[in-house]
Amino acid sequence: MSRQVFLYDHPERFVAGTVGLPGRRTFFLQASAAGRTTSVALEKAQVEALAERIDELLDEVVRRTGGSAPVPAVAPAETADNAPLATPVEEEFRVGTMALAWDGEDECVVVEAQALVEIEADSDEDLAEAEERLLRDDENGPPVLRVRISGTMARAFAKRAMEVVKAGRPPCPLCSLPLDPEGHVCPRQNGYRRGL
Repeated sequence: MSRQVFLYDHPERFVAGTVGLPGRRTFFLQASAAGRTTSVALEKAQVEALAERIDELLDEVVRRTGGSAPVPAVAPAETADNAPLATPVEEEFRVGTMALAWDGEDECVVVEAQALVEIEADSDEDLAEAEERLLRDDENGPPVLRVRISGTMARAFAKRAMEVVKAGRPPCPLCSLPLDPEGHVCPRQNGYRRGL
């Protein structure tokens, strides 16, 4: 079976969002263009890491080009996208690995999210070889979402993604672990319950 590539070259919309209540949320990346929408599920930590890396990448592009690249220092207010995910949210796959790059020729950010794949290996060498095979753009590889966006859209994506991550459960003031609506067993209070 040939590889499924969901390609969005300068989509109308590319956002991170969630479905569900804090503490039980499922995180998604969602790209939309020309009447089609692709949603892929991923972990909260992956969303946070992607947002941080995009900002770092754009800061580096600005630094290296002396500000000549079309990349704003911060996300312009008019690019804010606070709308919910397009529904119905149908998961194409769960993300395993992600890649991020700056295409200097087209002056855009390339985000790639590849499906999670289980690797069976008998040794570290076999594991390294299997991982290397996954990173190649093989026609029989796992499904992938590939999105090419402007620097401005990338800044807006990163800003929204960080807001989505931070909109979860509030942290315990003592141990910083997330508080559950049912209460929280705080290790700093020797296991006593702490409510919201």
